Amino acid sequence: MKKLFIPLISLLMAFPAVSAPLEPLSAKDVPELLKPPAKGVRIVELWSLYCVYCEANLRELASLSGADADVHAVTINIDDIGQRNDIVRRLKSAGAESVPARAYAEASPQRMNFLIDPHWGGETPRTLIIRADGSRKAVSGTLTGAQLKALLKGDGRAD
Repeated sequence: MKKLFIPLISLLMAFPAVSAPLEPLSAKDVPELLKPPAKGVRIVELWSLYCVYCEANLRELASLSGADADVHAVTINIDDIGQRNDIVRRLKSAGAESVPARAYAEASPQRMNFLIDPHWGGETPRTLIIRADGSRKAVSGTLTGAQLKALLKGDGRAD
């Protein structure tokens, strides 16, 4: 029994908890990212390392997307992908490591901000709701789980 236990523990330690890899986001990737999903809703959560309020949104997003198959979530860190370790650490801290994650890979973050949302001034957190019918809603600021659910139903505030 002991001979089986030690190799099993070693094997489990070799495979960490499932997490989505952090992918670079360039200008050419933005149109696909903003395309309406075939069904349900896509939530694009824009956040930064310096934002103290962002972790709460990441936590709520992870909870909601994990509980609803019609919610297709992605997080976008607006800092440079070169800060990968810090970004991944923050996602893990928020419990959002299983949500697909991107980080800016362009020299001009302001250009990326404009391509993603021309009405956005760069404040974080920023939440974009993109529905299968093509309708969109964007909100800046911290959201509770109830506020996020209301936005998905179309009952929430919008910018």
